[in-house]
Amino acid sequence: MQAINKALEWITKVAYLNMLWIAFSILGCIVIGVFPATAATFTVVRKWITGYPDVAIFKTFWRAFRDSLKGANIIGYILLVFGYILYLDFLFITISENDHTLLLTIPFLFISILFTLTVMYVFPVYVYYDMKILQVLKSAFFIMILNPLSTFVMILGMFGILFVLWQFQGLAIFFSLSILAIALMMPAHRAFKKIQEKQDFMKHEHLIEE
Repeated sequence: MQAINKALEWITKVAYLNMLWIAFSILGCIVIGVFPATAATFTVVRKWITGYPDVAIFKTFWRAFRDSLKGANIIGYILLVFGYILYLDFLFITISENDHTLLLTIPFLFISILFTLTVMYVFPVYVYYDMKILQVLKSAFFIMILNPLSTFVMILGMFGILFVLWQFQGLAIFFSLSILAIALMMPAHRAFKKIQEKQDFMKHEHLIEE
């Protein structure tokens, strides 16, 4: 019975967090609200994963939303512009009747895959580290490259959740970004811990050498 109550409690928390994401995205007229609300959602999830399951959800969400209004929007729109450029490239490759255009297909796919995988790390990195915007983007890329297992787990989790949401679309209002944030943040957190352990080991070895 206790396990059932615990499960229902977490289901309620995740659903509540998702409703906050939707509400604050709308509050910011989507244009200025969706990216800070996304950062706030990842901030709450980070708290949960790092040992604070009883954190005040609304208070934490609101503070993160307010603090990330500028940074999250800049990062979000940088990603949006880059994604739109890739979309235009896709249209160019598919519509063009020039056979030489086909040569661009492989580099286009390569860049698109790297971009998509990097995006999965951007908000986890943004809420986990105190970095400037360009540092967030560069760190997300290099962490993705250096942690293929965590990246693979992210991909599996993301596609699994999207498949379920596609089958049961009514659940999206309660379990969309919040559950995706958990699926991305957990393997990202493991990758961050692994990097920290390596850094600590290198510092220890350096101190021994001195």
